Amino acid sequence: MKPTILVADDEPSIVLSLQVLLQKAGFDVRIARNGEEALQSVEASPPDLILLDAMMPKRDGFDVCQSLRANPAHRNLPIIMLTAKSRDVERQKGMALGATDYVTKPFSTRDLVATVRKYLEPEAAP
Repeated sequence: MKPTILVADDEPSIVLSLQVLLQKAGFDVRIARNGEEALQSVEASPPDLILLDAMMPKRDGFDVCQSLRANPAHRNLPIIMLTAKSRDVERQKGMALGATDYVTKPFSTRDLVATVRKYLEPEAAP
């Protein structure tokens, strides 16, 4: 069974490119276009990993990450924050709130797939 990745981002072009990239890499992909949708999607059916944009409408990625980490059922769910904010303070905030990793936009598609695989397929990591 293919691992499922929830892509939570409000930018249609990024969502589309991530969806194509991750499906080609062999993953099932679900989409959430804001923080509320992301939380509802996780509650309905937890994915194997979340790619979570920091800046989204309704609830931002930092709030979503914090909410998920507050729930013991989602404590170990890998959450990779995606953001255009590359300052150390944002990275530290994301990690402090429980993000598993932090990737800044623009990102290398090859590096992103490698990062996803690192958390979903630990035995495949170099």
